[in-house]
Amino acid sequence: MRWLTLALLVLIGVLQYTLWVGKGGWLKVMEYERQLLAQKEVTRQLEIRNGGLDAEVRDLKQGYDAIEERARFELGMVKQDEIFVTIPEKPSTK
Repeated sequence: MRWLTLALLVLIGVLQYTLWVGKGGWLKVMEYERQLLAQKEVTRQLEIRNGGLDAEVRDLKQGYDAIEERARFELGMVKQDEIFVTIPEKPSTK
């Protein structure tokens, strides 16, 4: 009877070990859920960025206003007979 009790305790211990630490155990499942949430956040941020880029591409394909705006702000281009004036910002004092 003592051997049977000892064998059952060992069997329960082995089953508990695989349940908590084994290949599909609870600890691994919780780690995978944490990784999944982190990846979903990254994916959400990339979807937002892609939406902005998609809107920008559509603007550039539809008309010259977006192209002109980019040329003015990013490349510093000006139209013919136009004067370019830059007003520097005052440094903030804190």
